[in-house]
Amino acid sequence: MTRLACLIVSLALLSACGTPTTSTPTSSPVQQPEGASGLTVKPGWTFQRQAVAAANPLATEAGARILRAGGSAVDAAIAVQMVLTLVEPQSSGIGGGAFLLHHDGRRIQAFDGRETAPAAATEQLFLDAQGKPLPFMEAVTSGRSVGVPGVVMMLAQAHRQHGKLPWARLFEPAISLAEQGFAVSPRLHTLLLAETALKSDPVAAAYFYRPDGQPHPVGHMLRNPELAMVLRNIAVQGPIALHEGPVASAIVAKVRQHPVRPGSLSLEDLKRYQPREREALCHDHTAAQRTLRICGFPPPSSGAIAVGQILGLLARTPQAQEPLVRGAMSGGLPSADWLHSYTEASRLAFADRAQYVADPDFVTAPGGRWNSLLDARYLDERARLITPARMPQAPAGRPGGVQVSFAPMPEQIEYGTSHISIVDSFGNALAMTTTIEAAFGSHMMVTTDPQRAGGFLLNNELTDFSFAPRDAQGRPIANRVEPGKRPRSSMSPTLVFDKASGELLVSAGSPGGALIIHFTAKTLHGALQWGLSPQDAINLPNFGTTGGPLLLEKDRFPGRTVQALRDRGHTVEESEMTSGLQAIQRGTQRGQRVWLGGADPRREGIVAGD
Repeated sequence: MTRLACLIVSLALLSACGTPTTSTPTSSPVQQPEGASGLTVKPGWTFQRQAVAAANPLATEAGARILRAGGSAVDAAIAVQMVLTLVEPQSSGIGGGAFLLHHDGRRIQAFDGRETAPAAATEQLFLDAQGKPLPFMEAVTSGRSVGVPGVVMMLAQAHRQHGKLPWARLFEPAISLAEQGFAVSPRLHTLLLAETALKSDPVAAAYFYRPDGQPHPVGHMLRNPELAMVLRNIAVQGPIALHEGPVASAIVAKVRQHPVRPGSLSLEDLKRYQPREREALCHDHTAAQRTLRICGFPPPSSGAIAVGQILGLLARTPQAQEPLVRGAMSGGLPSADWLHSYTEASRLAFADRAQYVADPDFVTAPGGRWNSLLDARYLDERARLITPARMPQAPAGRPGGVQVSFAPMPEQIEYGTSHISIVDSFGNALAMTTTIEAAFGSHMMVTTDPQRAGGFLLNNELTDFSFAPRDAQGRPIANRVEPGKRPRSSMSPTLVFDKASGELLVSAGSPGGALIIHFTAKTLHGALQWGLSPQDAINLPNFGTTGGPLLLEKDRFPGRTVQALRDRGHTVEESEMTSGLQAIQRGTQRGQRVWLGGADPRREGIVAGD
């Protein structure tokens, strides 16, 4: 039986037996942000007032407890993030950054906690002695990859505006778990089994592995007294406890004393870090004869632009209104025609992404505004390039007739992250995507006392910059390394509203490197155009391209679909595509408005609330 069949049968049986089933992990021939760890069926959830969707049950429950105590969505997000630092260390944490999109019932705010390059960084950061880009993983596992972390500082900024409970109280769940211990999850164990570079860091090796070099088994109670101490200090002193003092000194020492490739991060870099509050990037979109307002994060994230372009271009094709293809075993799948149009739209979006998107403090938006890439006339023009056959080349466009001065960024691996969606009983909602970039970040664990077990991992976020700063003609690449600059991201926290009423309809997002864009677009189209519940939209098979081959989730598409796409000129590769989608959506049940929650069967997340 295929994995798809197992998933469908399990979904059908779930309500009767109440027990999720987990498939055996399999390896992937295509490099993915995080390894696969099997499928665990998720039932979907319904709530009346408030809900939290996060990547680990312990983190979700921590956020739900904060909401029940009278906390706001931001309060709950802080609690969730601190627990994720402990229980999902491979994906996010206080050593990384995040984008938070917040709606308070009146306005939408975009809080930017993205990491920054040190003041001493140069555009040659990831070049070797011969001026050639370093091998990717050599750059990742080095001091050069570490950016100034920003998530704690950003969350403090959001809490000052939207918090209801005291800052210190929000750290209590994570501190308690760190002190008392948490059970190592199947996913964490699976990723540690496949990990090699983490063992080269003495602090990380002593924490994650037994003396025989094997990772702690599933269910092992893992304590982290060092992280408990750091979180306790942040709870009392605020972000200064991370950005100054002993912890900051430990971060800098770790980076600058890397045995092979030390970085230039300084105490002054940490002290000077400031989060940004940016204007959310919103655009109109029509789906199922309803006008929606889709809001996402602006640059330095490329997510909102790329998702908006893909959905907008697809809407201009004959396949826009095409339903899922129903079948006895499929439960509904996109057709080959639909996948072709989606892929061509994606190639055009990724060409613009490579050409234009970078930190807006360093580059100018084409035409002076990022929405020029989402204007109706521009999308009309670009959509005409989509034909029944694959384009030989997908060129970047010229929104507003802009003259191009930058070289396009070559395709480059992107990694990790985690996503949180929350709605509270006060009318607040948020979508927050948070990251340390690769699985286990830079593979460097910080501690202020080597005798005390644990600590937290540092990001490798600077590898999201282009390793090559210029093309062969010497033209600069917009997303090259520069001092104080924030690397381009694919994180796509998204809030969707009904344009006529202003009602919030969806909060969604995913981890997955550059494939975040596709995972999020798939879920939005599934919910908004195909009318699926958030769980059913998340359950749809994954697909997408970042400019190279078209990736299809392994064992999820019939052979005739794969062959039809190849006949149109696509190079198709089937692969594990380990998204980690979380979504909360407005729905109606027995005549009442409710919140529907969905979590990705490919990871450990759940949704909880009231």
